[in-house]
Amino acid sequence: MKTIHSVDEVFGLLAAGGSEAYFGEPVTQLEHALQAAWFVKRKGGAEALVAAALLHDVGHLLHAEGEEAADRGIDTQHEELGAQALAGHLPDAVLDPIHLHVAAKRYLCFANERYVAQLSPASKQSLALQGGPMTKEEAEAFLALPHAQDAVALRHADDAAKVSNLEVPALESYRETVAALWR
Repeated sequence: MKTIHSVDEVFGLLAAGGSEAYFGEPVTQLEHALQAAWFVKRKGGAEALVAAALLHDVGHLLHAEGEEAADRGIDTQHEELGAQALAGHLPDAVLDPIHLHVAAKRYLCFANERYVAQLSPASKQSLALQGGPMTKEEAEAFLALPHAQDAVALRHADDAAKVSNLEVPALESYRETVAALWR
């Protein structure tokens, strides 16, 4: 498992790997991260949630499965990889939403039947690999977790962050936010 040791390292990873396609979506991985962060910031989200939105898919940049992993039936567990790689350097208010953003998708599929219909084809494909909609018991357990509601907010930003050619603030505009949270 890879560990990220500095803000420079995480920003370098985003910049270097960010030009890769984002799993069947009309944006790159970096565009997706920047859009998610911007959507959270625009809605008045806390700085920790803005950082979580920016970094929520860093795990995709750490595994070697490639963009077609879901086509091969592989759940890369990118949410685990990302949270683990950043552990020890960021507070739980950042790490928990990153770790829980896939569970939040599963929760929303349970809680709102219309939610599944609005998912992109790539998100529907990964949902099947990630366990499908939660059961009532899983949903209750999820909601009891710290930062579960932040994970749901992040999930909504994640779903929206797939707009081709959307102009949003650049990666460097978030450096101070992430650096202030880094320990």
